[in-house]
Amino acid sequence: MSIYILAIESSCDDTSAAVIKDGIVLSNIVANQSVHEQYGGVVPELASRAHQQNIVPVVDTALKKAGVEKQQLSAIAFTLGPGLIGSLLVGTCFAKAMALALDIPIITVNHMKAHVLAHFIDDPKPPFPFLCLTVSGGHTQIVKITDYLEMEVVGETIDDAAGEAFDKIAKMLGLPYPGGPLVDKHAKLGNPKAFQFPQPKSHGEFNFSFSGLKTSVLYFLQKQMAADPDFIKNNLNDLCASVQYTIVKILMKKLKKAAHHYEIYDVAIAGGVSANSALRAAIEKLGTSGGWKTYIPQFQYCTDNAGMIAITAHHQYLAQDFAEQSVTPMARFKI
Repeated sequence: MSIYILAIESSCDDTSAAVIKDGIVLSNIVANQSVHEQYGGVVPELASRAHQQNIVPVVDTALKKAGVEKQQLSAIAFTLGPGLIGSLLVGTCFAKAMALALDIPIITVNHMKAHVLAHFIDDPKPPFPFLCLTVSGGHTQIVKITDYLEMEVVGETIDDAAGEAFDKIAKMLGLPYPGGPLVDKHAKLGNPKAFQFPQPKSHGEFNFSFSGLKTSVLYFLQKQMAADPDFIKNNLNDLCASVQYTIVKILMKKLKKAAHHYEIYDVAIAGGVSANSALRAAIEKLGTSGGWKTYIPQFQYCTDNAGMIAITAHHQYLAQDFAEQSVTPMARFKI
């Protein structure tokens, strides 16, 4: 008998639902929230309200696109954390209620594990063991994966995440939210070595730190703007290229160090920042120049999406890893 799972992702500001059959993703629907743009960042209360508006039509669309009736479902999976509690509650409550009505089990999924397992949706799939650099707005981690459900974080940020650094520096440059993709866009037209920014040191051999980089960029801009009020406007492309070059260099330096330490040269990237063109180019260069085997998921599986929740839930289903109805969402949820 086939295994059908409905998966729901609502950890931040994207409402997503996916349907998977025997490990094959049949549909992956995402509803974005534009309400946060005017505030320059995600407003938790507005995010949870938008999830309430979006979740029913998103789930309905996912089921219809997959050609699956809800009575066919074997289980319902959802993101338990990490994330915004209000947003997580919407997905949790909806999934638990629907599962109760259908009398089927629920599966709780760690959002960060799901980013890693997004690599098993499509070919080529990495072999075990492999290393994954998981980079998003809230997390920056190097993860050692020895099996579908066996992972160990060997390095992580001690302060800000790389995605947060992109967005906050973008705000300093006057770019609208979300600024990370716009930095990438302008960087393609600029000189990555036009301005030099420091690479902050961090405690731990494979750990990251991006707080100091944000501060150094801020002080640099303040100094330049005092002498030339049009400095940012006249140098926007070069500034974006230089910032992006620095962030990617920090990420790749630690990833290479971890790979040599563990002697694992199958490496992958995941998370929202893995959609960044410079990071993708850097990881691909490792494959061509260093002889490493590198893996990058499709764009639709880089940012928050239910497809990655679905593939993770599929392997948890095979392991009979089900949750109780009393489970509650977790703002912080370590791998």
